Amino acid sequence: MANKGNFNENTRVQIPGALHLVRLGYKYLSNIQDEEYDHSTNILKDVFYRSIARLNPSMSDTEIKNFFGEVVRMCRDNEDLGREFYNLLTASTGTKIIDFENPSNNEWHVTTEFTCENERTTDNFRPDITIFVNGMPLVFIEVKKPNNYQGILVERSRIDTRMRNRAFKSFFNITQFMIFSNNEEYNEDTVVPISGAFYCTTSKDKAFFSTFREEDRELLLKVGYKYEVPEDIEKEILLHRNCPQLKALPEYKTNQEPSTPTNRIMTSMLSKERLLFILRYGIAYVEKKKKIEKDGKEEEITELQKHIMRYQQLFATYAIRASLDKGVKGGIIWHTQGSGKTALSYYNVKSLTDYYAKQNVAVKFYFIVDRLDLMEQSTSEFAERGLIVYNASDRQALMDDFSDNSATRNSEGKPEIMVVNIQKFATDHHRIKKSEIYSTNLKRIFFIDEAHRGYSPEGSFLANLFEADKDSIKIALTGTPLIREERESWRVFGDYIHKYYYDKSISDGYTLKLMREDIETVYKEEITEILDRLTKEVKVKKSDIDHNVIIEHESYVGSVLKYILHDIKKSRIQQDAPHMGGMIVCETNPQARKMYELFNKMQEKEENPLKASLILHDEGDKEERKMEIETFKKTESIDFLIVNAMLLTGFDAPRLKKLYLMRKLDGHNLLQALTRVNRPYRDFKMGYVVDFANIKENFIETNNMYMRELNRTNEEEGSEEYGEGAGNALMVSNEEVIQQMREIKEVLFNYAIENAEEFSRQINEINDKEQLYKLRHTLEDAKALSNQVRSFGDDELKVRFATMAIDSIPSLISEVQHRIQRVNLLESTEHKADVSGIIREALSMLEFEFRSKGKEELQIVYNDLRERYEKVETEFSMNIDREDDAYISLSEDFRKYFAKKGFTPDSVADAKDDIQYMDAVMEKIKKINRANAVLRAKYKDDEKFVRIHKRIKEENERRKNTTPKGRVLISESDVEIATGLNAIKKAIDMQVYLDCNKLNNAGFFDQLVMMQLATTLDNMHIETPRPERVWMRSHIVNQYMEGFVRDRI
Repeated sequence: MANKGNFNENTRVQIPGALHLVRLGYKYLSNIQDEEYDHSTNILKDVFYRSIARLNPSMSDTEIKNFFGEVVRMCRDNEDLGREFYNLLTASTGTKIIDFENPSNNEWHVTTEFTCENERTTDNFRPDITIFVNGMPLVFIEVKKPNNYQGILVERSRIDTRMRNRAFKSFFNITQFMIFSNNEEYNEDTVVPISGAFYCTTSKDKAFFSTFREEDRELLLKVGYKYEVPEDIEKEILLHRNCPQLKALPEYKTNQEPSTPTNRIMTSMLSKERLLFILRYGIAYVEKKKKIEKDGKEEEITELQKHIMRYQQLFATYAIRASLDKGVKGGIIWHTQGSGKTALSYYNVKSLTDYYAKQNVAVKFYFIVDRLDLMEQSTSEFAERGLIVYNASDRQALMDDFSDNSATRNSEGKPEIMVVNIQKFATDHHRIKKSEIYSTNLKRIFFIDEAHRGYSPEGSFLANLFEADKDSIKIALTGTPLIREERESWRVFGDYIHKYYYDKSISDGYTLKLMREDIETVYKEEITEILDRLTKEVKVKKSDIDHNVIIEHESYVGSVLKYILHDIKKSRIQQDAPHMGGMIVCETNPQARKMYELFNKMQEKEENPLKASLILHDEGDKEERKMEIETFKKTESIDFLIVNAMLLTGFDAPRLKKLYLMRKLDGHNLLQALTRVNRPYRDFKMGYVVDFANIKENFIETNNMYMRELNRTNEEEGSEEYGEGAGNALMVSNEEVIQQMREIKEVLFNYAIENAEEFSRQINEINDKEQLYKLRHTLEDAKALSNQVRSFGDDELKVRFATMAIDSIPSLISEVQHRIQRVNLLESTEHKADVSGIIREALSMLEFEFRSKGKEELQIVYNDLRERYEKVETEFSMNIDREDDAYISLSEDFRKYFAKKGFTPDSVADAKDDIQYMDAVMEKIKKINRANAVLRAKYKDDEKFVRIHKRIKEENERRKNTTPKGRVLISESDVEIATGLNAIKKAIDMQVYLDCNKLNNAGFFDQLVMMQLATTLDNMHIETPRPERVWMRSHIVNQYMEGFVRDRI
């Protein structure tokens, strides 16, 4: 028997998942007939009609039917990612589709393997589990077995392909989100999701997978065990999925536990109240401005995206409501940088509007910032999400708004927010009269961004405002905690409402760890020598003036800049990131100007000059600065930003991966500056801080202070304390670096990394993928630590790296990746039927060739070729009968074609030949699959009996050609064969369900099948000699036993 630790999707995830959803209160549907659902959207018509009538009792049958037609139209025809449908789904006026207040007033259904098919093109896919609310398929779940090759990456690639296929547009317009799981815990040591349970919403291109970590400890217990699954429902599900034998497996019971990763995320996201909350408040449509290159010109376009709440935003939203329920009027949201605080505010505009509407109280929202650039950034982000945004940059503009007690200004009643920049009037000491802002039926809610900064608490405009409007709600947002002094000065906010620290943010893939890099010894000595000389030349009186003369001197600035330029060029090559950006944080404005001046002088001599922008509050006008900043963020034409105080908070550009720190910072300012480089970008494992200012001690002191604050609040709440792991989460420690260097040294000991040709020969002899994976992981670590190794590694490692070209590590990684793909391809081609595996590896090789060898002339056909590969791979993967003669023949032809030609075309004509060939293959495999699908429907999706039916037909065809002519099995008629096999199937399935152990006794099961076979044939009045019965029994038993074994492996 196969290893019991590995089970297939049915045993480990899908069937236990369906049973768990029944436990959560869903009704299982096992027999959805063609006429019961709309084929373009998969909406269950009768359930939908019934629900609309129940929720809208005044609507006539005709009105309901017309309304249904409108819903189908918008899902089928719109190119809006379902925005019109979502607005209809969540509308507070008009026709009600879902009762968000009373979960029991809705109908909840679940089914498995429900096909989504475009009947015009015949493109189709079958989600493993589909969730219906009032007949609408709003969520689907895809599962993989644990420890599967490439983990969840396979599903991510597959869903990206499906979402790009416009034939599936209507299904993704109605789907609100998707869950993907391989029933393993999250792997915490990689930025790319491989293992775990993830969720995402729909997209026109690529899905963004998010983790989910449940914070309500009671939910899994309260809801996870809410209902017991009745035995007749369990029987219905097992028989519907044609696997009654699962009951015999001990693993089957184990995997029904609510604590499995898949069942946990289903409880967290699909328990009825939680799902309704996410649907109502947790989805946003975002119109992102994007610059593209078109016909040699830069053009700005608007790209529609659909976002879904991250789990920390969900629990913060719940926490805000819980605080309000207790009568608390303020508090602090401590969410680390990069966790989406503006998006959190948007979601809470939706949530809190409804919260107060139930109390017949209107709400006005304000987002408080203290800088113009943050006002512009926030205004843009809110407007992208569909809010009507007003700005106030002076006291009078804000007071004018306060004098208007209406909740909204716009005539459509769309949600609004006012973004207030208090920079110019924060210290306004004029008292605000209560009569100026008072309203009996209006609640003002203030979100205060970057609350850790020094808004003056005594006698300031904000303090006066809050004093006058004591009933207002104040929600402070910060990426860092408020230490004791600041907490005292911000006592007006109250305590923490919700916290989300760096360790979780890094584990969830929203931010990266940081690596502090010292300056290489040769350059450090040169800089130190210049500083010593300047110090002697200047009469040092320990004054700032004397200090500034030194640090602003051309020779010092030039020596620092010389190293920075050396480092960025080297790092771009080492990291294989030609557009990695840098930020130089200067100590004074004059130093920054000198840096910019020398930078431009040095670049005049370069063949490929770099470009920098100088961003100072007193340099140029605001519009120029804004344009330079946006250019850095949205294009790759600017390499450096040179700053002093600007852009150290709130600035977000993923390609910014090097921070050159020349200023000593501490506290919030230090953490805010450091986290400018911690956004995920490409395959980076870290962001880098080049430390000219020696911030090490300041960072340790600041981090310890924040850890004490974090643990203090946890102690007050009765939560577990954060250990050293959380404290070390942000910055890679010296101990970690040393340990990683040891591991790198150990793994690379037996490889000729200094000689690319010899290294290539070595890895081409390796067929063990685990060994190759380990080597790739080690080289990726070496790439991330390459500066540290070259400068500060142990002597042996340093010598080895010193002999390597600086671009060699990315090349070595590419070589290893290429070898992994070839090993996978070899494994796939050795299995004559596994064409989908061959194509997956071919796609990887195709991408590798384009990326590494830059075949630009082929770019025009690359996308077409990739699309053909993806579609053919999908169609082959859907085949359910790998013993079909037509399938085997097509697979063999496919293998021979590409064995002869190779997978990567050498010319455009060659690529077009491949496209034409793939189109022909696509037609053939679709024809085979269509025939299988027709037959599968006759056996209620039981693939075993599709194969048995076809083997009988093939055997009958063979017997026709024998001499003398052989007797046919059952009948020559497909109808009679299906009638007989369905009767046999029904009898055997019932026997197996009643006693699953029959499958553990091969001899007994043989007798059972023979008896059912004989009874059925006798009832059909078909005389069948024993040899023919033995032949059929053998095939039936083999299919059941193979299925039983597959359910164990």
